[in-house]
Formats: sequence, structure tokens, C-alpha cells
Amino acid sequence: MPSVVTLAVVGAGDRGTGHARWALAHPERAKVVAVAEPRQVRRDRLAADHGLEAGAAVDDWRVLAARGRIADAVLICTLDRDHLEPVLAFAALGYHIMLEKPMALTDDACRRIVAAVERAGVILAVGHVLRYTPYTRVLKRVVDSGRLGEIVSVQHLEPVGFWHQAHSFVRGNWRREDEATSMLMAKSCHDLDWLQYVLGRPPIRVSSFGRLSHFRPENRPEGAADRCLDCAVESTCPYSAKRDYGDQLARGEHTWPLSVVTDEFTPQALDIALREGPYGRCVYACDNDVVDHQVVAMEFASGATATFTMTAFTEQADRQTRIFGTRAELRGDGEHVRVYDFLTRTEELIDLGTEGAMDAAGGHGGGDAGLMDAFVAAVATGDPGLVKSGPRESLISHLTVLAAERARHNNTVETVRPPADA
Repeated sequence: MPSVVTLAVVGAGDRGTGHARWALAHPERAKVVAVAEPRQVRRDRLAADHGLEAGAAVDDWRVLAARGRIADAVLICTLDRDHLEPVLAFAALGYHIMLEKPMALTDDACRRIVAAVERAGVILAVGHVLRYTPYTRVLKRVVDSGRLGEIVSVQHLEPVGFWHQAHSFVRGNWRREDEATSMLMAKSCHDLDWLQYVLGRPPIRVSSFGRLSHFRPENRPEGAADRCLDCAVESTCPYSAKRDYGDQLARGEHTWPLSVVTDEFTPQALDIALREGPYGRCVYACDNDVVDHQVVAMEFASGATATFTMTAFTEQADRQTRIFGTRAELRGDGEHVRVYDFLTRTEELIDLGTEGAMDAAGGHGGGDAGLMDAFVAAVATGDPGLVKSGPRESLISHLTVLAAERARHNNTVETVRPPADA
């Protein structure tokens, strides 16, 4: 296997660009040799960053696929609903694949991806970056040690953050189920996958409730305009696009989410984007339909139960978890793990330090780098066991998400179908 793993990038948005940046920090281990991206400014920027040769930056992934296997691996970071076709094509060519989450949006598509990579004998790593954080390593080590006794129940919270909801799920690409996917799949497939990984088992039954409560036309303040730049009440609105993106530009932070709004980081370019693009719209005058809060209840084969809560109405914060065992209780907040022992009635505090915020701009607390480190090592050594988010594991968690969404829409309790035959 190669000492330096060569990578092709399909999709040079924020996720594709971010994953590719790992190669710049580790040139002795990985090198980007090609990119496919329809937006010229994004394509040219990545090509320049990585010093790509002429002709190595193209506007369609099919052009790269037509050249055969020109790299050891491919990073597929297209929009969610556009994952299946390139995975099938590049797997058939023998590429190892890092696939952004969610792997696909339907039961059939997820199973087809697993079947394709297994048939081709290539490594697949799904972008469940939460599995790769230092926080997760410590928390899972405590759970696996048996210190908690038998796990009886779990509470897990994803505090999406009020402005993140407005950016991505009211104004942004993931605002509509028919154009993207459900909120649970787009945002929280991370969390259902993470719970499965930490507990070492998937749920067998799920139910779910959730709705779009706040970001609706009937909640629009009196006097509000269709766009924040024209709004008389903008200064009193917590969801002001003018303030959120303008303040980030003024601080010189040319990262997510500002990098999604505009490709040019000037006041003039931002003004045009907010006047003409989707991110300047009033949050009460958008065409969004995904939920802004949801709960999922899960039952495991052991009889243990878990609840997951996703809500928009929080500050931007790390996930928070409580695991209740028969011998101890664990509390985690992304930075610390606290274990209270029932026998000794003492608490141990495990301080993890920090490796960036738990969002895209912060590298998901070290998870983005951890994913790329594991994937590149797996390709270089030919050892798929180095990947924590392989095809079968990811298939199970996606089937759980799909079952939970069926339960929410149909007001039912759903059985999670086993992935025995992909």
C-alpha cells in the first residue's frame, strides 16, 4: 500500500474542503490529487490550496470516474441526496471511500451502498465524526469497563443552538424534507449512531414525536419584513441574519457558517448575499418544514431504555448525556465525564481538555481530524478495522433513524429492521 495516500474530492463545499484540509496538515500521509465541484469558485479555491495540476479540477464527478482509478481513495461530500450514484461508481472502480453522513436517505439506498462496497472489497468510512472524539473515547472506555454496572437507561440531548437552526434548517440547505431530508437524518443521525456506538448495541424498538413549532408565518413579529436588511424590528430579533453574519465578518472569521453564505468576504458581497440569497430571509417567512424539536424513545434487547432530545431552542453547546447504571451514574457534557459511584458515594471527574468546538468550524471537537486519521491509516495499511464507522455499523444507525421517522409520521412504535442481508 502507498506511503502517501492519494485522495480525490467529490464536492468542495465546507465539509469536502474541511476534510481535504487534513491532507495539507499531514503531507507525509495524504495528498489531494483531484477535485470535482460544479461551483467554479469553490473548485478553483480547493485546486489552488492543494496545488492541483491543470485538468485535475473538474465540474462533475462523472468526469473523474471516467478516468478510472486515479487516486487511492475518494472523499464523497456531495449534498445528502446525491450520495448513492457516486458511491456505486467509485466503489466499482476500486476506490476506498470516505462518505459524508448521512450515507443515504432511504433503506434501499443505504443497503445498496453497503452491498456495493462489500462486493468491491473497498474500505468505507461514513462521516460519523462523533465516534472519533477524545470525549467519546473516554466515555466509551468507562462504559465498557463495567464500572456503571448494568446500564438501565440513558438521556441524551443535542442542543442544536437557536442560530444554527436558523442558518441550516430554516434558511439553509436542510430546511425542507422534500429537497434534503428529515431533521433527524440530516442533523441527528450522528446522535443515534453515537448512542449505538457508546452502548455497544442497537435499539430494537423506537417511537418518536416532534414538530415545527416556532419558525412559522403565524409567529412573525408585527412589522417584520421579508428580509432582515429591510426589517424595522431586526434589532430586537434573536435570529437577525444581519447581526449574525455581519458580526462574524467584522471579526474576520471567514469560516462556517459565513463561508456558506458568501464566497467573497467583503461587506458588499455579504450585503448582496443577504438581499438576494436564502440566508437573508426572515425566519418566519421561509419555505422550511423540518421540525425544530423532536424526541426519540428507544428500547434495547436487554430491556434498557434511552431517550434522545433534539431542540433548536438552546445556546450552541456540546451534547449532554446521562447514563444510569446499577452501580454508578455517568454525566457527560463534551468536555468532562463525571462518574458517581453508588458504593463509595464518591464522584470522579475526568477532564478531557478541548480540541475545538463541537461544530463544523471547530472540527467537531477533534472528530473531523480523528475520522480522517483513521480513514487514511486504514487505506494505507489495508486494515478496515481502524475505521470506527464502517458500512455495517452505519447501516444499523441509519435504519434506526428511518424507523424513528416512520414512528413520528405514523404515530406508531417501530421495530428496527436488522441489517442481516444488505
